Amino acid sequence: MISREDAVVLLNRYIQNERMRNHCYATEAVMRALARRLGEDEEKWGIAGLLHDLDIELVDGDLKVHTVETEKVLRDKGIDADVIDAIKMHNEEAWRAKRNGVFHHALAAGETITGLIVAAALVYPDKRLASVKAKSVTKRMKEKAFAASVNRDTIMECKYLGLTLDEFADICLNAMKEISDRIGL
Repeated sequence: MISREDAVVLLNRYIQNERMRNHCYATEAVMRALARRLGEDEEKWGIAGLLHDLDIELVDGDLKVHTVETEKVLRDKGIDADVIDAIKMHNEEAWRAKRNGVFHHALAAGETITGLIVAAALVYPDKRLASVKAKSVTKRMKEKAFAASVNRDTIMECKYLGLTLDEFADICLNAMKEISDRIGL
């Protein structure tokens, strides 16, 4: 398995946009928290979160091919096959396959809710995660116009983790709060 330090170097090599890097750091934090909660490998899940969007700039955000280049890069780096598989499957569109298993659903739902949480923070005057409550996030789930690009169905895959939406939102929000300075929120 790649070390976190080497994963950060890889992230910085492939992703130049600071907001996208922050999304990857947020996803890493969420995945680590979910791994702790579910009794999974925290390091492995964290690396998957950190590197899940590695090729997004390379493919110019094209979801038809997003993660295809990531798979090649990570295979060359000797990353565990299950990490690569989870990363691939967070974007089902490129692979014409369906997510299966807790790791797949955790990464897809976890990386997606980060967008909703960030959007929720940005409506507060201080634009800080500290102001956001989990209930605010779950309330915003019902508002289709709020953060309209965030796929609510993907977030609801938290049910495959044995978590309610309230529990899932609480875990993910608290994970992001722990790194709020790093991600500028």
